[in-house]
Amino acid sequence: MDVEKDNKTITINGESVAPGEQKSVELGIARLPTGTLIDIPVHVFNGKKAGPTVLVQAGLHGDEINGVETLRRMLQEKKFNVKKGAVMVVPILNIFGFIHFSRDVPDGKDVNRSFPGRKTGSLASRIAYTYASQLLPQVDFGIDLHTGGSQRHNHPQARYTQEDPKSKMLAESFGAPFHFASKLITGSFRKTTFKMGIPTMVYEAGESMRFDENAIAFAMQGIQNVMNGLNMFAKSELKEESASVHLEYTRWVRAPRAGMFIPEIANGQSIQKGEVLGLVTDTYAKKNKKIKAPFDGYVICINHQAVVNQGDALFHLGR
Repeated sequence: MDVEKDNKTITINGESVAPGEQKSVELGIARLPTGTLIDIPVHVFNGKKAGPTVLVQAGLHGDEINGVETLRRMLQEKKFNVKKGAVMVVPILNIFGFIHFSRDVPDGKDVNRSFPGRKTGSLASRIAYTYASQLLPQVDFGIDLHTGGSQRHNHPQARYTQEDPKSKMLAESFGAPFHFASKLITGSFRKTTFKMGIPTMVYEAGESMRFDENAIAFAMQGIQNVMNGLNMFAKSELKEESASVHLEYTRWVRAPRAGMFIPEIANGQSIQKGEVLGLVTDTYAKKNKKIKAPFDGYVICINHQAVVNQGDALFHLGR
């Protein structure tokens, strides 16, 4: 007969969270010019019984607020009260970007291009270093919540690392409408976790500085699905079988000319080769260029920029 073991103690910034405890820990990173200390709040839910430790984070880019609202609601609704293993919840990683409505930190650098960071590096690098050194050595799985940037609206989608089968398992379990492999980017959080052997998936949905109820609902359910799949609750909640479509190939369709961009198809919709996706037209109604689908597949992102330049990314398609 197997006897369940007690869980491990989580330690962050010198504070310990014992099995069966819940605690909010402040991870100090830097000060504003006024002297005000900026902390990253980390909510730790440590189950009594042994199991995996999952890091769920949002706000790595400060203007991507759908993930922030997702985790706020889940905290409010007590969705992280796990019985086995532990969950570290970080609603806002990039505090500087969040308070400035910005993707980056004040020095113009992207924290998600600064991992694993340096203790004496730039502000972005220092944030990445403190975060990675304090949290990641204790993590078994990661879920990173994002939205589209620059007025690009992502239909809910889960991305994983091709070389990591366990990250694909997370993406499949999450249950977003689409999931597919995505290349690792130098300096990114996901590349650092990959090198450390921590399977990580990225959820992309909605656009920056806009709440999207559909994106938030899929995120909340997806995180629950992953925790259920890892047997972190005393009794897993029933859920419908995932209807997530696996995409083998994705491609951006770009503006053939400058002008006014008018989409004529819904995000998430299936498409057929040759189907008109939208128009780019001049402001005088003399010329317009139809944008047609290059293959059968799905629309997974639409650029909501009304005025575009030649070469701008307009539609992200997958098949």
